[in-house]
Parts: sequence; structure tokens; C-alpha cells
Amino acid sequence: MPLPKNKKTVGCRWVFNVKLNSDGSLERYKARLVARGYTQTYGIDYQETFAPVAKLNTIRILLSIAANLEWPLHQLDVKNAFLNGELEEEVFMDAPPGFENHFGGNVCRLHKSLYGLKQSPRAWFEKFSKSVKNQGYTQGQSDHTMFIKSSGTGKVAVLIVYVDDIIISGNDEEEIHRLKKCLSSEFEVKDLGPLRYFLGMEVARSKKGIYVSQMKYILDLLKDTGMTGCRPSDTPIDPNLKLGDITQGTPVDVGRYQRLVGKLIYLSHTHPDIAFAVSMVSQFMHSPYEEHLDAVYKILRYLKNTPGKGLLFKRCSVRNIEGFTDADWAGSVTDRRSTSGYCIFLWGNLVTWRSKKQNVVARSSAEAELRAVANGVCELLWVEECLKNYS
Repeated sequence: MPLPKNKKTVGCRWVFNVKLNSDGSLERYKARLVARGYTQTYGIDYQETFAPVAKLNTIRILLSIAANLEWPLHQLDVKNAFLNGELEEEVFMDAPPGFENHFGGNVCRLHKSLYGLKQSPRAWFEKFSKSVKNQGYTQGQSDHTMFIKSSGTGKVAVLIVYVDDIIISGNDEEEIHRLKKCLSSEFEVKDLGPLRYFLGMEVARSKKGIYVSQMKYILDLLKDTGMTGCRPSDTPIDPNLKLGDITQGTPVDVGRYQRLVGKLIYLSHTHPDIAFAVSMVSQFMHSPYEEHLDAVYKILRYLKNTPGKGLLFKRCSVRNIEGFTDADWAGSVTDRRSTSGYCIFLWGNLVTWRSKKQNVVARSSAEAELRAVANGVCELLWVEECLKNYS
């Protein structure tokens, strides 16, 4: 259609990518038309953009429950998920590159969301959540990406969605089969079978329980950083190391440092043993020096020593929630703030943890410990609220 008066278009481009399997082998080549969303104007081309994604803590809670109750874990993938969202605003797009002659100067009026648009994630999630709710599912309050359906006979079906990746579990096999069928009729869904590879995490199930690791991610990171042949380390950080702001020394590339620390933060989702070390090096993202980069390399050498380690979710006879907290006092040499840490166990399995510098200076070790306890209790209450959804 011709471009209406006083309207502007959004550009677009082709993006080509190679999709790999969990073992690194070639799965397929992908080509996708992507809108140049950075040319959109707020209030004209889009309004709200926020869309929730599943918390990895929520996924670990589900894995712990599934391991204890022997629930199956199914994985689905929605093909071209964002193309299912419905736009509320008027958005016009230029002709795709290579097809300009076929359009004769006309433009595209978008009715469905497209990858690259600011509002696409929100439009897709609203479409998906509405579809799941129509099947009788209730949206969780502790995590809005979790949907649960309970029957009067005690059977439960649970769905967790992370953009276009879906995990389905529960003890109601008939309802799970029906849900898969309903989703396939409304969206183009690929049934990947039992959960094996999710968000870069490898999932293996045996009689001992459910094991989650990121071995491929670690090996790829070591290869990208040239650390494949490095000497392994037994600890992720020197116990006596005190990192602080440096005014003299050799600065390092900020972008490279931030990318490395960002990857380590993602690795800490299955490696709680590096949580404190990663928390420390992430405090100097704005101005890193060689001393900070050496601490990052120390973590990489530790990962070289433990590439296959991860989390084991096993069956436990005692089904309760346990929380442990700790804190140092004035541990930071920069501002003398303390560091809090906590870990929460659900039915014998570690599901959430965190290491973070406190927001204010503690006047005593007791005050630092109390702040750590408060953070741990808040997380305990959240886990308890999450469990109420399964009731």
C-alpha cells in the first residue's frame, strides 16, 4: 500500500545465522527478516515494551519438584514466535531488501509483530498467555511466565515459558498431551521430547536424579578466550585477594571485560561455587585494569578444572525448605561495604543463591549479618509463594 501522509516507515534487513545442536553439530541454516526497531518513535510506533521471561530460579524449583515426584519434563519450541503477536499500533515498514522492484514504491503495513520491533516481545507474550489461560490455566503470581492447572483429583500440569522455549511438567499426562495438541493447533510448535538442552544448559536424567550443567558453554568460552590449554586452578579466587579501584596501572578493554564477566554471570546459574568471585569482578565493569582481568582469568582456569560440574537434583526423603545466610564485615577495600550471601534448598536440592555487596555501610558485624538474614528470608518467602502455585 502507499505510505499514508504524515507517516514514516521502519527499515528492515535480512539476518542469517547458523543454528547448532547441543553437541555443537549443525542443525540448520536460518534466514530472518528483521525490522530496524531503533528507528521507531515512542508514543507513535509503540507504547509498552516490557515482557517477562522465566526466572531461572523458578526453573530450578520445578526441576527439584520433578526429581522428587518423578514428574516427566517435556520441551517445546515455538517457531517464529514473535510473528504470532498482534500489533495495536499502526506500523509501516519498507520493502524487504531484494524485493523493492516487486513493491513499486509501496510499503508494508504490519498487522503482526516482527522480530526487531520494540513491542514484539510484549505482543507475543500477551498472545501466548491469553491462549494458555483459555485452556483453564492460572498464571503464577511469583513468576508470571508460569502457568498451572490443577484438577480436583490432585493432578497438576505446569508450563513455564522463556520467550519461545517451553517446559511442561506435572503428573497429569492426559492434560499435558491435550495442552500440546492445543498449542500445536494455534502456533507452529516443535515437540523436542524430554528436556535435554535449555537456554545453553544441558539436562540429563537418570535414576540418581536430574543433572544440569553447562559444559559446552564452558568449553566454547575457553576456546574463545584462548584458555583451552591453560593451567587449571583449584579455586575460583585467591582467598586473600582484595580487589579495589585502581588509579595507577594498565587499563584493559572495557567491552571485552564486560563480555567476559557477562558470560561468567550466566555460568553462575549452574555454578554457585563461582558466585562470590563473579560478584567481585563484576563491580569493576566501568573501569577494569589488569588486576581485575587477572581475577577473571583465575575464574576461567577454575572452570577449566571443573567443566562438567553442575547441579544434581535428587530425590530426598525430607521435604522442607532450608536457608543459609552469611556476610563478611567491611570486606570491600573501596567503600568498606559488606557482602551478603545466601542459598536456599528445596527438598534437599539447591535452587536459589546469591552473593551481593550490601547497599550501605554496616556499623557492626551483627548489622551486616542481619542484612544478610533479611535478604535470605525474602528469598525464602518467595520460594514459599512459588510452591503455593503447585498446591
